[in-house]
Amino acid sequence: MFDQEIPTHILQQITTQQAWHYTVLPYQFSGQRLTLYVSEDNVQANLSEELEVLLGYHIDLTPIATHLLKEALSKYYRKPKDSRTKSQSIDISLKDSKNILLALVQEAKNLGSSDIHFEPYEEKARIRMRIDGVLIERYVLEKADYPSLTNKIKIQANLDIAEKRLPQDGRIFLQDANQKQLDIRVSVMPTLHGEKIVLRLLSNEAIQIELSALGFNDNDLAAYTAGIERPNGIILISGPTGSGKTTTLYATLQLLNSTTKNIVTIEDPIEYTLEGINQVQLKENIGLDFPSAMRTFLRQDPDIIMVGEIRDKATAEMAIRASLTGHVVLSTIHTNSAWGIISRLVDMGIPAYLLADTLNTAVAQRLVRLLCKTCKKTASFDPQLLPKHYKLPSPVTQHYVPNGCENCFYTGYWGRQAIYEVIAIDSELAAEIKQENFNVKTMLQNRGIKDLADNAFQIFKAGLTSLAEIYPILASK
Repeated sequence: MFDQEIPTHILQQITTQQAWHYTVLPYQFSGQRLTLYVSEDNVQANLSEELEVLLGYHIDLTPIATHLLKEALSKYYRKPKDSRTKSQSIDISLKDSKNILLALVQEAKNLGSSDIHFEPYEEKARIRMRIDGVLIERYVLEKADYPSLTNKIKIQANLDIAEKRLPQDGRIFLQDANQKQLDIRVSVMPTLHGEKIVLRLLSNEAIQIELSALGFNDNDLAAYTAGIERPNGIILISGPTGSGKTTTLYATLQLLNSTTKNIVTIEDPIEYTLEGINQVQLKENIGLDFPSAMRTFLRQDPDIIMVGEIRDKATAEMAIRASLTGHVVLSTIHTNSAWGIISRLVDMGIPAYLLADTLNTAVAQRLVRLLCKTCKKTASFDPQLLPKHYKLPSPVTQHYVPNGCENCFYTGYWGRQAIYEVIAIDSELAAEIKQENFNVKTMLQNRGIKDLADNAFQIFKAGLTSLAEIYPILASK
């Protein structure tokens, strides 16, 4: 019955609240006639008349088995049912709900969402939540209700509700039912059909994660821990946006933080506040950029310096200078591999001999989604599925693939894990850097250092993730 997908424009004819309240699912829409499946347990004489008044269309009802309809509703309107996705029913019509924003934020927090997207379109608006790096549609609401919701958000973020032509940024602080403060970063952007708003949820709970829980294998964790415990040098973490570099840095700072150390950071933006650490917000419009902040830091008697990102030669030079004068410097950089950090810095204009003397540890990082434990299923493994140039480190006969269920919103995935590649720079590798010999693949393999691809393959073989999730990592080897 539900072999074919129901088009989005049909699903948007009713809201999530209406679908679950009346236990109906639209599947045909033509002109002013809307046809809906209805639960066979909910067929009432006046139901079609009530829906016609509510929706403004001529309504046709088709009774079907209740369990089939609820299964389809869970797929298309995403009503969570398991204990990990506890969320209260939200009055998305906004007519009687004064705490709609808090309710949405609390639901997103319970789902482990990092962002909430409010998006207006020509006739409807929708609310999506980013869960495990993927946007999941949670609610569809009437376009007439959308302005009151955006105004509510803008007022709480101290933004100008009259300004609808220019982007705005703000911050909201809310308290949940447990009296915990929720820190929310707000971004408003004008679009064709209204203002799109994105809420970034920041929680200090995210920085309580220990390094051992992030995804390091034993060898990489030992190498990384040894690197950050050295009295000076630069520790650089590379990876694309959204690969979890900031979480790794914060977990590192939490481990290093003590009353005997002066730790300073320059960030853009400051995502989490850390007790006992001096954090500085980047403000380039007034001249407070990474290099100028670093110059000031060196006059502040620091032990550890964290720079949000090395973007240019000036920032890299200041990081080199800080490490040469006996400081530990933590930062991030955009490269594809751990060893690629060296060539990237040389391309910026940093002399190789300075890198050899200061680079302490090079790290590459990626995030992959983990398969849903409830619904993942096994399949025979075909080596032809791998990138042509990738050689299997060990044989595989079967693997796990995503399936999809209510628990994971029919994505097949639940949760994420970081994958690391850690290279500790010793005297032998430092000598190779001085000679600008960047082809050290054999040397690293002889030392038992696994690259990103091989570490990704290990968690794939263990049944934690799918081949589709790690394929881009394998292909880039």
